[in-house]
Amino acid sequence: MGKTASRLGPGAVTAVCFLIAAIEGYDIQAFGVAAPQLVPELGLAADQQGWAASMAMVGLVIGAFAGGWLADRTGRKPVLIASVVGFGVCSIWTALTHDYESLLAARFVTGLGFGGALPNLIAIASEISRPERRGATTSAMFCGMPAGGAVVSLVARMMGDGLDWRAVFIAGGVIPLLLVPVIVFLLPETRPPAHPDADRRVLRGLFAEGLAVPTLLLWGVNILTLLVLYLMLNWLPSLVVAKGHSPADGAVASLLFNLVGVAGALLLGLLVDRAGFRWSLLVAYAALAAAMFALGRSADVGAILALSAAAGFLVLGAQYALYSLAPMLYDPAVRAAGAGAAVGFGRFGSIIGPLLAGELRHIGWSAGQVLDAMAPVAVAAGLGVFALTFLAKLRRD
Repeated sequence: MGKTASRLGPGAVTAVCFLIAAIEGYDIQAFGVAAPQLVPELGLAADQQGWAASMAMVGLVIGAFAGGWLADRTGRKPVLIASVVGFGVCSIWTALTHDYESLLAARFVTGLGFGGALPNLIAIASEISRPERRGATTSAMFCGMPAGGAVVSLVARMMGDGLDWRAVFIAGGVIPLLLVPVIVFLLPETRPPAHPDADRRVLRGLFAEGLAVPTLLLWGVNILTLLVLYLMLNWLPSLVVAKGHSPADGAVASLLFNLVGVAGALLLGLLVDRAGFRWSLLVAYAALAAAMFALGRSADVGAILALSAAAGFLVLGAQYALYSLAPMLYDPAVRAAGAGAAVGFGRFGSIIGPLLAGELRHIGWSAGQVLDAMAPVAVAAGLGVFALTFLAKLRRD
């Protein structure tokens, strides 16, 4: 692995990366939780809310490509440090905005930091873990994201109508800045030593030697999965309210989506290490389609909460299992770039999801119809990952 000396073993490295992912999850979910107060205060229309929710993902796409490419050349650690500082400062900037334009700018630059961090967390997970434990290690790191989202949802639930949305974003900025010294002094550099014959041409590394179709399938499945995930992260509280329930019920639905998503991330990560990706993920996506269809048609608050939890379990578990699949396709010399490309292209789904919900609501679709529309998206993702894993197995054989 070629890592530098460090005071942290693999378990502690995983814990630090979990905290970084939790902070990202907190900030991403913060927008959805803050929306019921933020939107009327800034006077945003439904389509503007969709753009504001998606703008961080626009920045994330750019940051993921740049962060993965830089990390393969300069190391994981410096890019990760710069990314954490960036999204910490810009979360505080979000709290200081007072109009639509400045909100969009703050969310975009926040997303650049998110994007720079994610491919490095994926690469670190691959490089500190044994091959038979990569799914579990990656999922353990990334279940920090729903854990962070659950924290902000719990805060919203406890505060109720007294929630100060600006304080939510200030907390999401201060905490990562406090974590920076831990990363600087304790986190190891995990990038493998450069081999003199290593081919660092990114396009060749992603598309040559039978990788073109698997790479495109990986990108497509990430797009579809993140479309569902980020629509739910950003719109679930608002959609629950649109079904006739209270903002507190919406916050609980979001809380359950994230908390049960942690269990989904851990359990599906273990499952793919033991049973393989193909059938584990095909079943998960089929169950997700059923859960989204049922959620769209549910009116009872108890059923809505239960189905929100099931959707979180399935979609978060599937997404983090995909993160562990990405580095396994590529050589170490382009591993972070490959992970960054998967994250970057996948984030087109995270941009489309909130925008799609905003546009559909703007033209008069009900909350149930928006949720119903996610069922065929989940089916398509399941078929895509089935084809991807089949082709990847053929290539290995």
